[in-house]
Amino acid sequence: MANTYTQIYMHVIFAVKGRESMIRPEWQDELYRYMAGALKNHEHTPYIINGMEDHVHLLFGMTPKESLSELVQSLKIQSTKHIKEQYGCLSFAWQSGFGAFSYSKSFLPAVSNYIANQKEHHKKRSFDDEMREILEKAEIEYDERYILKGVTKPMSDT
Repeated sequence: MANTYTQIYMHVIFAVKGRESMIRPEWQDELYRYMAGALKNHEHTPYIINGMEDHVHLLFGMTPKESLSELVQSLKIQSTKHIKEQYGCLSFAWQSGFGAFSYSKSFLPAVSNYIANQKEHHKKRSFDDEMREILEKAEIEYDERYILKGVTKPMSDT
């Protein structure tokens, strides 16, 4: 797009379906490299990707050539296929939905550091607590029933 100038930095978080610990430590780094390559193939700029056995964090510079939802859907489809084919984890699936937060360039070092230190963060707090804190800091209203649990329809209150 000629004459289009942007500076869009996104922190995206999504989890394994059912929040199962399916991302094996022995292939996490390779999976993150694969996801970085997928971002590059979509003409975005990956900065850092890290996570835990049940979720991932991606920080990247985004071009406005596709919607964020389309990008995340594509990343989930591509990485699911990769996991099934490369690691034989045939039951692997990502949850529905994701969290996405935009940052200015000045915040990139702090967000990168936060993502790099996921293992340390999760020694002290759960993924649920992490998501609540991120959502509250961003002043985003949320329904406790849907904290990235992959629920596609309301659960019964009984």
